[in-house]
Amino acid sequence: MSNAPDEASSPWLTQKRVEIGLSVLSPLALLALWEVGVHTGFVDTRFFPSPSAVFEVARKMIVSGELMTHLSISLQRIVIGFLLGAIPGIAIGLAVGLWSPVRAIVQPLVDATFPIPKIAILPLFIMIFGLGEESKYAIIATAVIYLVLINTATGVRNIDKIYLDVGKNFGAGKWLTFTDIALPGALPLIVAGLKLGMGVALLVIVSAEFVGAKSGIGYLIWTSWQVFEVEKMYVGLLVSALLGFVMAILLGYLERVLVPWRR
Repeated sequence: MSNAPDEASSPWLTQKRVEIGLSVLSPLALLALWEVGVHTGFVDTRFFPSPSAVFEVARKMIVSGELMTHLSISLQRIVIGFLLGAIPGIAIGLAVGLWSPVRAIVQPLVDATFPIPKIAILPLFIMIFGLGEESKYAIIATAVIYLVLINTATGVRNIDKIYLDVGKNFGAGKWLTFTDIALPGALPLIVAGLKLGMGVALLVIVSAEFVGAKSGIGYLIWTSWQVFEVEKMYVGLLVSALLGFVMAILLGYLERVLVPWRR
């Protein structure tokens, strides 16, 4: 009997491969159209420089170390601020979902303050913490904590009551209920909150660096616009997009590790 693989059972052109190919081709096609539009004069290079010119400026900035300096500073701010918001957001969200007295205290405060645009309170944080790194960490943490807290509390409330009853019948105390029932049960929505929080963290840090920083990707974009170095501005925008893409991939991997049953 032949050991050759059955071509019908394992086709080369699977749906997953098609989707990956389309995901790669769509941005490449957009860049190609953009480049063609520049060379044909259809696109105004004063506002939309060619992708090749942007990539050349990016290459020079990488060689000089300027781009990596801004990127590393923004990354540090995002990671620290994200952790400062996500960790208490998960803890408070679990408590809100589990215990009604905590919910009665926290929920009105969340409902009242969540609609406030987080970047609008940056001047307050600058007054409190100054222009140093602490104000950047605080604004990111504030933006992240709401999304993580709300998603975590919703995840706990969506847990089937039978699991909580089983834990109670087997003598599970508050801590065991917290760690072994509420946390695993709410994990899918916790990860969703982390994804939302990371996206908002990227938006907030770029906005905060516009006005309250002397370094970072947001600072690079803002100062490049002020002196009309359009290629540099697009480099900053490109790095922001790539950073968000990489973060989404990492959080997707984290979801597959923490929530394997959702595959």
